[in-house]
Amino acid sequence: MLPAQGHPATTEDDVTAWAVDAAAGDADAFERVFRALHNDVRRYVTALADDSQVADDLVQETFLRAVSTVHLFQGRGSARAWMLTIARRTVVDSIRRAASRPRLADTSDWQYVAECSQPRDLPGFDEGIALMALVESLPDDRREAFVLTQVLDMPYDDAARTSSCPVGTIRSRVSRARTTLCAMLDDREQPALAY
Repeated sequence: MLPAQGHPATTEDDVTAWAVDAAAGDADAFERVFRALHNDVRRYVTALADDSQVADDLVQETFLRAVSTVHLFQGRGSARAWMLTIARRTVVDSIRRAASRPRLADTSDWQYVAECSQPRDLPGFDEGIALMALVESLPDDRREAFVLTQVLDMPYDDAARTSSCPVGTIRSRVSRARTTLCAMLDDREQPALAY
């Protein structure tokens, strides 16, 4: 089941059918695709992007690319996999653009400023930060496979198409990511030995 805003019973097949309708020129159908996939695209882009501050722009660019190429969508795979493939390409293009130009900052300790501006009194905030730090420390290929299959709950075959690799590679990457995350959690929970 695909959780969609306003449509709790929306399935992958529904979204793919809407995308096919959008490809045939139905503008309302693309809006339904947008509403159904926006949260997944947002989480995926945020997990992949080097700069979480630009995630909203990357999500917007993903949907702009999708709306301009939806006429090419034929429904051979799920609309979700198609959209996340566009999102992945958007993030990669953004990282390449950012790497080709210098970065400027008004402060020497930008990370401290960013951390201070975040709300800290929300329930689960510290655990969420710790979890994201662990996931972000995974190698890029494992992090991508883990986010697609475990966070976004994408089927392994769709994740493989999105990542342009075999299904077995996705399974291996997810397994290794889980092993690494468990080991990192175990290391954090070990008490320091007093001498």
